[in-house]
Amino acid sequence: MIYYLGKWLHDYHWFSFLRLTDYLSFRAIGAALTAIILTLFFTPIFIRYLHRKGMVDQWRDTGTASSFDKAGTPAMGGAIVTGGVLVSCLFWCNLSNTYLLVVLLGMLWFGFIGFKDDIAKIKAKSGNHGMSESKKLMLQAGFAALLVAYLASPLSPIPPAQASAFYIPFMKAPLFDSPWIYFPIVFFFIIVIGNAVNITDGLDGLAIVPSIFVMAVLGVFGYLLGNSIWAHYLQYKPLPGAGELVVFSSAFTGAGIGFLWFNAYPAQVFMGDTGALALGGCMAVLSVMLKQEALFLILGGLFVAEAVTSQIQDKIGINWLGRRLFMRAPLHHHMQHKGLAETKVVIRLWIVSGILALAALATLKLR
Repeated sequence: MIYYLGKWLHDYHWFSFLRLTDYLSFRAIGAALTAIILTLFFTPIFIRYLHRKGMVDQWRDTGTASSFDKAGTPAMGGAIVTGGVLVSCLFWCNLSNTYLLVVLLGMLWFGFIGFKDDIAKIKAKSGNHGMSESKKLMLQAGFAALLVAYLASPLSPIPPAQASAFYIPFMKAPLFDSPWIYFPIVFFFIIVIGNAVNITDGLDGLAIVPSIFVMAVLGVFGYLLGNSIWAHYLQYKPLPGAGELVVFSSAFTGAGIGFLWFNAYPAQVFMGDTGALALGGCMAVLSVMLKQEALFLILGGLFVAEAVTSQIQDKIGINWLGRRLFMRAPLHHHMQHKGLAETKVVIRLWIVSGILALAALATLKLR
């Protein structure tokens, strides 16, 4: 809205200051501030609404004492983050930008799956009886398949020369360029990373801060790769139009900061699957649109570790070997079981995610 208003009015003398809306940096700051204000203002209202409707977290046994304390806290708070990002983007983004639209669609699609899962848990009055895992995976796989088909088509905003190229940090040239290898990787990447935030979201404030770090760094990559001068200087292939994603990332960062105000220990509201899946979905799609799938193994290393420990425990340990390989899974519950307080676990994992974000930024020059 503000972007288009600025485009319409900035040629008039009295409104020449609206030329600022042509600058991604200005719109990114505006998007972040808008999202923070919206989230801080509407979250208390939403918390009261969730209490009235009985939309609270359902108890689920995680093997830790703190799991008993969390039942009854309003869930689905991630809808506020999603809403804040969406409204901020409507204000500050160029809504004709294809990169932006694809990422927004990923956020909304995964958020809808999470919403249905949260509603199912509330109706069943159990944190273990939401939407079936197979149904969730089918819906996620459906989106991943559509995204792959779109990226392989002439409609994709990614230049054809880069469409099936797979890049890894520290290398200027792609590791390989094959649609038969790359697109299956994208398909599984979307599903795995889309669920990784949901697996991580188990302690107060644990998932939102690493998500902010990830989105902020991806926003930097979007800004640099969308600018041909910076991209050539850093020896990346430019992605014309990708710069708009810095505005989206800033909106997300702002909404995440506002949500953290209420989600920090002791949490007044939980993200729920509504927020966790939306966050995971948009991070996965954003990484794919910026050709940074391999970078996510560094940048989102915390989410990857949480997902890997959970799957190793369930699929290999319990299902195949018949015993636990970790005291508890995922990683944060293992740390709790070893005797660390919840707040110490959360802050230490925040520190780890911050270090990983800095390491991911360092790859810009280490090529």
